[in-house]
Amino acid sequence: MTAADLPQYIQQLLKPAAYPHPAADVRLVQTHISYVLLAGDFVYKFKKPVDFGFLNFTTLDKRKHFSAQELLLNQRLSPSIYLAQVTVNKDGDTLALNGSGEPVEYGIKMKRMPEERMMGNVIKRGELTNEMLDAIVAKLAPFYAQADGSDAIKAFGTAKAVSVNVLENFEQTQSFIGCEALSQSQFDLISGYARDFLGREPLFDQRMAAGKIRDCHGDLYSANICLADQVYIFDCIEFNERFRYCDVASDVAFLAMDLDFHDLRPQSEHFIDRLSAATGDETLRPMLNFYKCYRAYVRGKIGLFTAHDPQVDAATKKSCLGQAARYFQLAARYAQQ
Repeated sequence: MTAADLPQYIQQLLKPAAYPHPAADVRLVQTHISYVLLAGDFVYKFKKPVDFGFLNFTTLDKRKHFSAQELLLNQRLSPSIYLAQVTVNKDGDTLALNGSGEPVEYGIKMKRMPEERMMGNVIKRGELTNEMLDAIVAKLAPFYAQADGSDAIKAFGTAKAVSVNVLENFEQTQSFIGCEALSQSQFDLISGYARDFLGREPLFDQRMAAGKIRDCHGDLYSANICLADQVYIFDCIEFNERFRYCDVASDVAFLAMDLDFHDLRPQSEHFIDRLSAATGDETLRPMLNFYKCYRAYVRGKIGLFTAHDPQVDAATKKSCLGQAARYFQLAARYAQQ
């Protein structure tokens, strides 16, 4: 797609002069739900007006609400990154960031992290160490201990509640079966395994009784971690509480799966060993393979969604389909285990 196909306010924010601070080289990154503008020392994130069922950003009021939620919830783990909610205002024919006139869009302003210290880039360079994983554990253990685990949140740990999230993925990807990323045999294998495991209700009840259902991060993997002067964990799920109110095992399984995805199985084992020890979580492992499978399938689904977004370019589409295929292959391996 060309810049002319982007929303008018994004076209405006691609200009360095749109910012009240130096922004010599503005770069746009798109996901299936967001426009992310890298501008100088800061990042500006705006939600696309999309409805995927599990999230709905179709109205300005919804985007205002969920931007505010994103700011508030992410300040739990990285208060120094999340700075403020911002507006794009229209005054006559002029669009301006935090300007005068009617607000036509809401977003958030964040401190820009050093890209070379993003965990994904550290992994690509082969520089991830067990000490870095220990630092992540040191950040997460107190977070989970302090996170809300009220009865209302605990209810999200039942097998029935978890099945809503898991089975929804199969409904949302059924139309993609037969594409280059997802085969019928993979779909049948993974969905069959998930349904079988969801029938083991005593395992889920045990986790609830142990107090392991918490207001978690919800999207804990390398793309949302920066290993700089300290560990920064950002971009938690703000748009749907049932994805964030979950078993701690589900939360940490995402990062463990991500390490497996990058062929770092020993590091994945180390992370889970240290996390289990730091939190005294003795019943995590029986849930781990199930939640790894779930998380891998979710990443595959997101790859499909992004690849089929008409606003993404051909290179992004190809890359996302390739990654989706790898995630579905990994989910199938977990199902076979």
